[in-house]
Amino acid sequence: MDLKLTPQMEAFRAEVRDFLESHRDAWQAVVAAERPREAAKAWQKLLIEHGYAARTIPKAYGGYGAEPDILKSRIIAETFIEAGAPRGLSGQGISMLVPTLLEVGSEEQKTRWIAPTLRGDIVWCQGYSEPGSGSDLASLQTKAVEDGEDFLISGQKIWTSTAHAADMIFCLVRTEPDAAKHEGISYILFPMTTPGIEVRPLKTMTGGAEFNEVFFTEVRVPQSAVVGGRGRGWFVANATLKHERGMLGDPNAAESRLKAIIELMSTETVDGQRLIDNPVLRDRVMQLQARVLAMKFNGLRVLTSQITGEAAGLAAMIVKLLGCELNHQLAAMAIDALGELGILYGDGPHLRAKGSWQWNYMFDLGLIIGGGTAQIQKNIISERGLGMPREPSAKAK
Repeated sequence: MDLKLTPQMEAFRAEVRDFLESHRDAWQAVVAAERPREAAKAWQKLLIEHGYAARTIPKAYGGYGAEPDILKSRIIAETFIEAGAPRGLSGQGISMLVPTLLEVGSEEQKTRWIAPTLRGDIVWCQGYSEPGSGSDLASLQTKAVEDGEDFLISGQKIWTSTAHAADMIFCLVRTEPDAAKHEGISYILFPMTTPGIEVRPLKTMTGGAEFNEVFFTEVRVPQSAVVGGRGRGWFVANATLKHERGMLGDPNAAESRLKAIIELMSTETVDGQRLIDNPVLRDRVMQLQARVLAMKFNGLRVLTSQITGEAAGLAAMIVKLLGCELNHQLAAMAIDALGELGILYGDGPHLRAKGSWQWNYMFDLGLIIGGGTAQIQKNIISERGLGMPREPSAKAK
């Protein structure tokens, strides 16, 4: 496609810049939190009204309702990155569940859940992984037993992000115990306040507890809460996984992080010399910049395929693997550039960016595993993308 901007597109960029400048107080008041605060919700509302968030989601479901436009999407992303402005709310509900419901949800489910999720009124968590059912997700054992028009759900999930702060969960459970493992799963939505749910935090190497164990003991859920049809959970789950991988490998996040590193290295000095003027460090940044640009243009390829309805193929398959590894390496670059200040953790007068580089380094290492390990991603790329033979089974004689 032709990426040259027309005068109309340049005018659109100026419009976005004017919007950000005139609403600077609104977006500078936004603070990242597990549950959106009022300033973040107000900013999200403004973004949707102007078409800078939920841009292509129909108005009937709380979005802006615009037709897909690759260049406008790119201009919005670049202009927000340039200003350092937050792109609005994201997370498991907005980035993963909403597009899944748009694909396979019923009209009642779309009407009920999408708009309040976009507004930040409902926070979601994802009930997928279990002890012993991580990479082999289809072997999950959390079960749902029929009881009249309801299910009684019992079992355990693990590595459940934000479960301690979530209002709702989209959860995979086994509803057809006699069916083949991929065919006996259903995808169900239910409140985290339902009796019988226990959440236990899991402290990680970041020092926080972003993940949780979740236990279900005869949790009563209506059968009408199933998305996509009973026993079709594996199909629905893969739609969500596609969006999860896109979220975790978002090239816009990598571009924002690169910009922050360049700003850091342009202001921090060692013996009176700016870090950006150190040839070794500058060379590393340039290599990372090239990879960020490659991910950015690969993202345009994926966007194009979504608009045309064509399969993205390898372009989509590499996003999670390369995006998560790149984000971790960007954080490592900042820590190395900071030298002895890069190893600080906690609070202190010499800490830079409130310790976000150290936290990102630890957290992003986990994301190389979460959402499908790097090893699993490489198998998907080789087998489905390149047509290579399947990895031999460990049980093969």
